Amino acid sequence: MKIPVLVLFGPTASGKTALVERLFSADAQSVFAGKAEIISADSMQIYKGMNIGTATPCEDELKKLPHNLINLYNPDEQFGAGVFVSSADEAAKSIYARGKLPVLAGGTAFYIKNFLYGLPVTPESDENVRLELKEQMKTLGAEAMHEKLKKVDTVSAERIHVNDEYRIVRALEVFAATGKPLSSFGLSETLREPYDFCVLAIERPRDELYERINRRVEQMMQDGLKAEFDALVDAGYKAEDPGMQAIGYREFFIVAAKHNVPPKEAPLDEVTALIKHDSRKYAKRQMTFFKSIECAKWLNAGDTAAFEQEVTTFYRRYPEFA
Repeated sequence: MKIPVLVLFGPTASGKTALVERLFSADAQSVFAGKAEIISADSMQIYKGMNIGTATPCEDELKKLPHNLINLYNPDEQFGAGVFVSSADEAAKSIYARGKLPVLAGGTAFYIKNFLYGLPVTPESDENVRLELKEQMKTLGAEAMHEKLKKVDTVSAERIHVNDEYRIVRALEVFAATGKPLSSFGLSETLREPYDFCVLAIERPRDELYERINRRVEQMMQDGLKAEFDALVDAGYKAEDPGMQAIGYREFFIVAAKHNVPPKEAPLDEVTALIKHDSRKYAKRQMTFFKSIECAKWLNAGDTAAFEQEVTTFYRRYPEFA
């Protein structure tokens, strides 16, 4: 028997958290109140100590609505799509076995698409090539290696952050081994067999979304994002660490480098403006990618009743949730 999984996604600040809380939180006015667990499809909520910048649910929220795949890794540890899919698989099985509704929710497009369609089949690692590329990375630096990647695989270079050494090396390794860009290794067009998916997407007008992003960044600053960043720097985390490449953290390093000051001394007004700018650009990329998920049904963010109707119709196909 297939496992039913609701997949809910939308760009940053589109209202995903508020929607799942209205539908599934223990104190929600919904037939599904207290009956679900969330599997976070957010590549940065997996990291510890980054709750404000990644909008990770607080302790009180987690008591009302349990979340899986958050606060598990240190910011200097690598966490990619392959580990995400296997971890999400285990979470979905466990949630369903406990008699709860598995709900995969988030905004990391690659994670969501990989969970729906599976991982692309790419060549196995060539240790010799990988070691050579790692040496080049040490000698030339991430920026120069990212430029090399642009010349052979512009699509992957656009997707991979300039400081993400692991993924830059992997993309260059695939090209060296096959002569083909990593981006040419496509996903299956068939949804994965173990699951019965209901895929819903949140839609907002772009101007409204951008305004929500701006307000959200300002709220994060008021909530103590600067102090959170400073604590991470004091703990020894650096710009090249995977977690610190998240929007909301990397901008401190960028602005600091511009002014040639320590990261903790970066001018906050410039940091705030850059976070807003980067968040809006990211939301635009998210929307472009999300539109490629053809199985999704798009609903207006404010129409909670429509989302609840879709969820009700889906899960009531299963006697245990009827």
